[in-house]
Amino acid sequence: MADNADNSFDVVILGGGSGGYACALRAAQLGLRVAMVEKDKLGGTCLHRGCIPTKALLHAAEVADEAREGNSIGVKTTLDGIDMSAVNSYKDGVVAGLYKGLQGLIKSAGITMFEGEGRLVATDAVQVNETRVTGKHVVLGTGSYARTLPGLDLGGRVMTSDQALTLNDVPRSVVVIGGSVIGCEFASVWRSFGADVTIVEALPHLVPLEDQVLSKQLERAFRKRKIDFLLKSRFSELSQDDDGVTVTLEGGKTVTAEMCLVAVGRGASSSDLGFESQGVHVDRGWVTTDERLRTNIPTIFAIGDLVPGLQLAHRGFAHGIFVAEEIADQKPMPVVDINIPRVTYCDPEVASVGLTEEQARTKYGDVDTFEYNLTGNGRSKILGTAGVVKLVREKDGPIVGVHMIGSRMGEQVGEASLIVNWEAYPEDVAQFVHAHPTQTEALGEAALALAGKPLHVHA
Repeated sequence: MADNADNSFDVVILGGGSGGYACALRAAQLGLRVAMVEKDKLGGTCLHRGCIPTKALLHAAEVADEAREGNSIGVKTTLDGIDMSAVNSYKDGVVAGLYKGLQGLIKSAGITMFEGEGRLVATDAVQVNETRVTGKHVVLGTGSYARTLPGLDLGGRVMTSDQALTLNDVPRSVVVIGGSVIGCEFASVWRSFGADVTIVEALPHLVPLEDQVLSKQLERAFRKRKIDFLLKSRFSELSQDDDGVTVTLEGGKTVTAEMCLVAVGRGASSSDLGFESQGVHVDRGWVTTDERLRTNIPTIFAIGDLVPGLQLAHRGFAHGIFVAEEIADQKPMPVVDINIPRVTYCDPEVASVGLTEEQARTKYGDVDTFEYNLTGNGRSKILGTAGVVKLVREKDGPIVGVHMIGSRMGEQVGEASLIVNWEAYPEDVAQFVHAHPTQTEALGEAALALAGKPLHVHA
């Protein structure tokens, strides 16, 4: 518990997720006295119910596909089945190891932890059980929860990603309501594990926030994998019995499956935590801030999924570091959503940073684009992956968007992020020497083409 007898600190952080613990560690580094309040486990949704466990499942799915397809490259392999108990044990082991490491980091940094559900009871105080913790600054980082739709009750065979992560068996068939990141990732896992999957998406494309070239490529890849999807299809009602679920769409079409995953996004966890009663402005659950993540109350900040915008663990992490440095008067650069890299870890992976072509045309008017097909990339050919790398540049200006799809594209988005955030011109990137054969060569080839000197492509 508290090292300070009066439980007073420079910074009190409500929530120990990606944003909260990053804020705590950075603030402690800067010499501030820090308290953090967490009702569950350090690491929050990302570590325990989101990023890490889902990516562990996706890796297991990748191994399953490799075993199934080994004969195609002369390696005699067969897939005998999926042991979900063993998969879950592997997944939980990954989480447990990271959790233990995080606990050690927090302890060694001298951060005071308060375990229990915290509530804002004053503009400078959080109540945890019977303890009142005060801070010169308060940081709200209570994260988000899995949403559902009106008329779509959870329970039985209907679940969110939280429950899907704990399944002990692979379902024979699944209908996934929602074709964005979470829906596509789980659809990809279950298909690799042998399930029949149908995605229902209300908008015209899968991963609808991405550049359309990525959406169309993903749809093509999912068709090849025999993942069914219904676009421009809105949920109407659902019924379930001992045998399965029936989802009825607007217009009367029905989809039946053994199980239903609800993947329609996440809402901010701000209800009944004292925010509004203490004067913090909340809009439809979201805590509004200025670009420096300060709420309407000067001593209170909000970070991560509480703040309207991208719901990404690394956004929350960046927010946490920014706020710690802001409190310590380090004058950090604001975190801009459009310049944060985004990855959907299905097969194939979708990765992007910056403006889509449509967004760039809205902002700049005239733009140049180039799409490099991975069929010309040696490493991608070896891996047997299809896809593209698309660059979007302001006319005669810097590259403002990078959009990629294919195996392991999430590992290439780091360079893409540097290109966009440092406002690099195609000529700048073209002069970099990319190791051969690597998939990062695709970024170099696309930049060469935009710079007017294509080599392995027809301009």
